[in-house]
Amino acid sequence: MTEEWTNRVVGERMAVDQEFNDRVRGSEFSSQEWSLIMSATQFTIRDPDDPEAAEIVVDSEATNLEAIMPELENIQEQMGALGGAGGGQSDVGGSSGGLFDGVKSALGLGGGGSSDDDYADRAESARQLAGEYGRELQSHLESKDRWAEICAVAAAEADDADADASK
Repeated sequence: MTEEWTNRVVGERMAVDQEFNDRVRGSEFSSQEWSLIMSATQFTIRDPDDPEAAEIVVDSEATNLEAIMPELENIQEQMGALGGAGGGQSDVGGSSGGLFDGVKSALGLGGGGSSDDDYADRAESARQLAGEYGRELQSHLESKDRWAEICAVAAAEADDADADASK
């Protein structure tokens, strides 16, 4: 199913991205990690037939943030190897980063990377931050008087998908 409503909010998303940068900087994720998270995240509108009750949420069926956690760790390791700040306040690998730790990790001599629990925790943090982004996008659409229009498009898409599924 195409998400026509998401195509209609590209300009608003760009504005929200700018506003949301401060929130990302205050999170455990670097801007590079956040870009990957947003690339892997799909949003849907729950209850689009009723704009008063409708809300933008992370589509849990289409979004598997756990799958990108190893790549987020790679980003952190690369940033650490370059002397970067590695990703906000997070310390996923259990070390302070830096060139030596990056080289050790690349050679397979580090602490073995993150556990599945670490990945699950980071995925949940990413999901929560993406949810905040969705709420911010919805608020922006409401302030621009576009929310009812976007809900109508999403409702029509949902009706089309239901019709296709019943064939």
